[in-house]
Amino acid sequence: MVTMGARFSVARAVAAASTWGLRHIAKRPAGNLPGKLALRIDPGAIAHLRPKVKECSIAVVGTNGKTTVTNLLADVFERAGKSVICNRSGANMSPGVATALLHAQPSEIGVFESDELWLARTAPQLQPRYVLLLNLFRDQLDRMGEIDRIQDSIVDALSNTPSATLIFNADDPLCAAIAQRAGNPAIAFGVEGDMGLEQNTVADAQMCQNCLSMMEYSYRQYGQLGEYRCPSCGFARPARAWSATGACFGAEGMRFAVSNNQADESFELRASFGGAYMVYNLLAVAVAARVMGASASDIQQAIDVFNPQNGRLQQFRLNERSVLLNLAKNPTGFNQNLKIILQDKGPKTVAFFINDKVADGHDVSWLWDIDFEELAGHANLRAYAGGTRANDMQVRLKYSGVPADLAASASDVLQKSAVDACGQHVYIIANYTALPALRVELERMEKNPSSVAAVSLDEGFARDAGSGSAIDASATAPKADGAVLAAPAAGEAEPIADDAVSCDGAAAPVVSASAPPLVIAHLFPDLLNLYGDGGNVTVLASRLRRRGIPVEVRRVEHGQTCDLTDADIVFLGGGPDREQHLASQALLRMRDALCEFVEGEGVLLAICGGFQILGREWLLGEDIVEGLGIVDMTTVRAEGGSGNRLIDNIILQSPVSDRLVVGYENHAGRTHLGEGVCPFGTVVSSCGHGNNDDSKADGVLYKNVLGTYLHGPLLSKNPNVADWLLARGLEHRAKRTGEPILRLAPLDDSQEIAANESLCQRFGAK
Repeated sequence: MVTMGARFSVARAVAAASTWGLRHIAKRPAGNLPGKLALRIDPGAIAHLRPKVKECSIAVVGTNGKTTVTNLLADVFERAGKSVICNRSGANMSPGVATALLHAQPSEIGVFESDELWLARTAPQLQPRYVLLLNLFRDQLDRMGEIDRIQDSIVDALSNTPSATLIFNADDPLCAAIAQRAGNPAIAFGVEGDMGLEQNTVADAQMCQNCLSMMEYSYRQYGQLGEYRCPSCGFARPARAWSATGACFGAEGMRFAVSNNQADESFELRASFGGAYMVYNLLAVAVAARVMGASASDIQQAIDVFNPQNGRLQQFRLNERSVLLNLAKNPTGFNQNLKIILQDKGPKTVAFFINDKVADGHDVSWLWDIDFEELAGHANLRAYAGGTRANDMQVRLKYSGVPADLAASASDVLQKSAVDACGQHVYIIANYTALPALRVELERMEKNPSSVAAVSLDEGFARDAGSGSAIDASATAPKADGAVLAAPAAGEAEPIADDAVSCDGAAAPVVSASAPPLVIAHLFPDLLNLYGDGGNVTVLASRLRRRGIPVEVRRVEHGQTCDLTDADIVFLGGGPDREQHLASQALLRMRDALCEFVEGEGVLLAICGGFQILGREWLLGEDIVEGLGIVDMTTVRAEGGSGNRLIDNIILQSPVSDRLVVGYENHAGRTHLGEGVCPFGTVVSSCGHGNNDDSKADGVLYKNVLGTYLHGPLLSKNPNVADWLLARGLEHRAKRTGEPILRLAPLDDSQEIAANESLCQRFGAK
């Protein structure tokens, strides 16, 4: 029988051997594997290694900023003369924490970054004295699930480390709710006063954490961060022990004051880098460092020399061009990166590299929750898309009014965008697995700048528009028949030539400026905004405007009423359980109007939860509840409960499209159609399920109703489906207004088709 001590000794020996092999033979970093092997042999290895930390440790957890805050905290303590153990590379699951401990000498302080869902595994063994909770945002929904699952996991971690003090961001209601539930000793921090920032389209916490009411904000900083209060139950931003005040941003960086509200202490912090999210990151560093005994001088000195070499806000200089590389892996992080880019008013190149590997999350629908539209219309901006999902990124930028070329690498971006003038700024934003290779490539080029080939201004700026490259105001775009149309300015309708033809070969009619628009009613986008589903509305409206057909999008938010008598297309997305519950109450009150709309040949597109509620019964959390009864179908709970989800890429063959239909499914409910009810499509891919475990069919088609589990959003890579909906919407508009039926002229869908075909090749039909 192997004793616990002997097991740990074997684990440590195997880890040491794997470290040597990785470093000396494979020439690879040993950030995870040694710890993974050690934990496999001895699951309690972290607890056995814990005595290496002589004084105390802190675990840093949150969606965005973990690696930056962890590294800065380690720098502060080293500046203060302490020896530190830290998983600096961002290997933040249990194997990464174990590896950091295995490789380190006994030290005074431990600073450990932790993945949100892995904290419950590492914290009970590590027993940190402090847990620093930065923020919570939607991230990798196929792996993480909804935010309430992450909250539950962190609360569980804290309950198993009852002596740990929680240092948390009080401006984030999701973090405040954790502090309220956990009951650990707590220290709250936040930013005092409105920083006056423009708000983004999607926020991750609209509802109270304690009841089914919408929260009210005095102001928002970004996302759901700000000064909030529930008008019903009183849940509100907690009093802060530490505050940041007077934040100022400029060309030289930023500064703000840090105040201890429970003592007579205040000091200023300055940084050469900017961004509102960095105010929160630096404030978190300052609070944790001061609580753990470091001085204000130690903090400022660490910030002054902070130069991350991990791709987070890493600066490079290449042939007189500055390159900023940064990580962004979710909508909130991406939107904050866009703010950094837009602070630069000069000529610039932006490149977005998106992978869909396990660490990134296979589902990239979150790209449609990012406000790329903010980049539209900026002169002298070149955009590029790269990574395994380059085609998806290119399509997303297209519908934002930002033409983008494809790029294979950082050097490809630099060569294609090279200009004669010196000093052009380049911004390369990448998600998890795309980042390391780009960092290595840029570091290599920085050591050998001559390896970056120069490309002339004309070549870099005026490429073939059919490839989706950046174009200037004088560029032209190809029409389907090879003729050329002047490229429209951002936000304008795409002009239609006199001889333009529709998909059925008939001449496209001229639309007068006074013609009534096709009306799209987007129901409850403030509640049903999961998986980027609102992008379907963006696609529909854009495809009409590009054809010169007038369109009006009506956002019907919670508490507002909607008259469907003059609507042509209704869109219903899916949402988290809490938000979906609130939306369902309003939808049930609209049941008669929705039924009348559908029976009158109105067009209804419904995704996921919006699809489920069309039936007689559907799932609301763990409960089976009454549906709208528009379609004969029922959604039931899977065996094993809500944790048994159908999650995967999926490809359908559908009667509404002459191309295969691609998307992504992520749902717990199992939907069963009534006898004779037609599905939207049949699953033909090697992966994906559809409505349930057995039918190999997805969604529903009933009259002009299309319901489906496919995200992506559905229409971005399936233009034929979009036009099927629009053609029926235009028929309804004609019937409603007495106007002639407008036909759909063809569009250049080469980018959408490329995105579709790339997935069909990867997950091809059986």
